[in-house]
Amino acid sequence: MEIRPIADGFSVTGQISANDVKTIAQAGYKTLISNRPDSEDGAVPHGDIERAAKAAGLKFVYLPVVSGAMTTDNVRDMAAALDEAEAPVLAYCRSGTRCTNLFGLVQQMKG
Repeated sequence: MEIRPIADGFSVTGQISANDVKTIAQAGYKTLISNRPDSEDGAVPHGDIERAAKAAGLKFVYLPVVSGAMTTDNVRDMAAALDEAEAPVLAYCRSGTRCTNLFGLVQQMKG
C-alpha cells in the first residue's frame, strides 16, 4: 500500500484490504473513502473494508465512481463527504488516480 498525500488532510492509495485498515488507523487517518465500485474486476467488497474500518474507529464512506465515467453527481457527493469527514482522509480506488481526479474536480467546483 502506497499512500500519496494530495493536499493537507487528504491522501489517496490504490486498492486496500481489510488487513490494511489497522495500519491506516495507526497512521492517524480518521475517515476512509472508497471510490471503487464492488463490481470492478479485482475490487475487494467495500463491506469487508467498512467492517474493519468501523472496528478500528474510522468513519467509512462508500462513493463508487466508474472509471472513465465520472459524473457531476459523483463530484457533488465527494464534496459533501469531504465536508462531513473528519480529517485526515484517505481515499482509495484501483490505483488512487480516480480519487485524485475526483478531489481535483471538487476543488474546482468549490473554486
